[in-house]
Amino acid sequence: MVKTRRAFAALMLAGVLATGACATGDDAVVAGPDTFEFVSPDGQIEIHYAPDERKPVAPLSGPDLLDPDTTLNVQEDHAGEVVILNLWGQWCGPCRAESDDLQRLQEEFEPQGATVFGINLRDPNRQKPVDFVTDNGITYPSIWDPSNAAVAALHGFPTSVVPATIILDKQHRVAAVYLAEITDEGLKDTVSGLLAEEGTAA
Repeated sequence: MVKTRRAFAALMLAGVLATGACATGDDAVVAGPDTFEFVSPDGQIEIHYAPDERKPVAPLSGPDLLDPDTTLNVQEDHAGEVVILNLWGQWCGPCRAESDDLQRLQEEFEPQGATVFGINLRDPNRQKPVDFVTDNGITYPSIWDPSNAAVAALHGFPTSVVPATIILDKQHRVAAVYLAEITDEGLKDTVSGLLAEEGTAA
């Protein structure tokens, strides 16, 4: 079942990216001058980067889903932490399915210095994702981003590819990209490895 879903996701992703981005190689992260930039990963749905290949994300902030008068900021709020950045919408079936896995990751790794951080996309009615978070006991924060203003920091990342998960190291450089539904078991080794690395956010 998982392999079938992933194969389907890869086919869908290839179609989406063929119309929405230009392929420049095998990597999803281009070696730009300063920050992460997304391009077509040539059909890959899971990409990992060695420390010397990583690029930091641009400053990423936006209104708190649960309290839009409060601004959340990845770099300021989670300095020195590994960040499991998840793009999701309550309208998205795979997003809803993986929320339990993300919550388990939050509970296991928050005491160790990692956090899940959501970006809620394409949900113009804020109450719907608020209800989803509340009803499912989700404790990790999410930015409410109906205008795609926050996700623009992930230069070129297509908002049509949902769910997607981007794991940032302690310096908030992109270490891994997952372009399909994730499981907690599938991410544990990556998160643990990043926590074991030296270094803190600048």
